[in-house]
Amino acid sequence: MTNENRDRIIKYIEKQQFLNLVGFQIDVVEEGLVEGRMKLEGRHTQQKGLLHGGVTATVADVVSGFAAYTLVKDSQHVVTAELKISYLNPGIGEEIYAKGWVLKTGRRMNFCEAEVYVVSGKERVMVAKATSTMVTIEEGDLKR
Repeated sequence: MTNENRDRIIKYIEKQQFLNLVGFQIDVVEEGLVEGRMKLEGRHTQQKGLLHGGVTATVADVVSGFAAYTLVKDSQHVVTAELKISYLNPGIGEEIYAKGWVLKTGRRMNFCEAEVYVVSGKERVMVAKATSTMVTIEEGDLKR
């Protein structure tokens, strides 16, 4: 991945206002792979104090989507067409770590996976595994 391509992706990550709202930060941007993390705070939990499923799905979607985005042309974007998530363990910890990668790319569809973990000290527990389909669209196809 070129520095120019990486800079383009980081620019779009910075425009993700929802990520700023929840506090999720992208740490790794490589070709077909994105990783990130955030401190697990009360605002990320449900009524029992566990990591909320919606937050889990959001970070899985983000790392998968940006992993796919690393593989498209400058004039293209990706949008989520499908997201399936399996919740494996309760989310109790100090931090959330997520990684997403591309399994297979096509002309218009990118098949991705993601894993979401909670971290406490040196212990890391996978709380969810996701699969997604990201569709490649042209800049001109975006309508507001």
